Amino acid sequence: MTTAVITQNPPVENPGLGVIDISGTKRTPFERLVSVEVRKTYDTAAGRWLLITIGILTTVVMGIALAVSTVQNIDMNYGTFIATTAYTTSILLPILGILVVTSEWGQRTAMVSFTLEPNRSRVIGAKLVAGLILAFAASLYAVVTGAIANLIYAAIEGTPASWEFGAAMFFGFVAIQVLGMITGFGLATLLLSTPAAIVVYFVYSFVLPALFAIGAQFLSWFADVAKWIDFGGAQAPLAAGTMHGADWAHLAVAGLIWLVLPLVIGLWRVLRAEVK
Repeated sequence: MTTAVITQNPPVENPGLGVIDISGTKRTPFERLVSVEVRKTYDTAAGRWLLITIGILTTVVMGIALAVSTVQNIDMNYGTFIATTAYTTSILLPILGILVVTSEWGQRTAMVSFTLEPNRSRVIGAKLVAGLILAFAASLYAVVTGAIANLIYAAIEGTPASWEFGAAMFFGFVAIQVLGMITGFGLATLLLSTPAAIVVYFVYSFVLPALFAIGAQFLSWFADVAKWIDFGGAQAPLAAGTMHGADWAHLAVAGLIWLVLPLVIGLWRVLRAEVK
């Protein structure tokens, strides 16, 4: 009969097994943590159906744009097709970022994750990287689908395909998807509740911009202030590929308020929250 020797630091005397020392145990590789977090996103029904919905809606929106443009003789190009799906993905990817964090807290499996990897910052970092991977994957799917729709449009119209989609617009499209996912991720760490995070996100996305627009219309001084606090409005030049000096400043300040601050507070809460 053989006896497995477990190492621990500092050594602990055990009359039955001798010295137990786990100081030589290797940490779980970070890439393995990331792969586990990616798998968790489609292991649950909510995450799996959300990913399926993103793919289906992206395809459907492209199909509708293709049908309408050919019937109505509307000029389309590669960038236009991708722009038609940007709105859909920018709504759903933040919800994905929320589920990456809150699914475990809602299903009470966070204790298992933090037991297998006691360093919570590594787990949260792996979740963030997993969300970024999925955001890039969704963006890539939209880019590929847009290319297919553009080729079909050119074949139907009998004209050469137009590939007008500059580097600035491509960067803006991907950046907006990533920022949306991180925004949802930050709200999730702050609230640790799926329903609460989703409700707050929709208020932030649809209610606040309307209030900012009303305030800017009736208060002249607020029009200048809104540029610095409206994160959605600050991203508009990014989507259009027309960012310049002042636009970058507006994006940075609004992002600090609506993205960085909630994320920092949320991470502080996750690292210290009691796991039940």
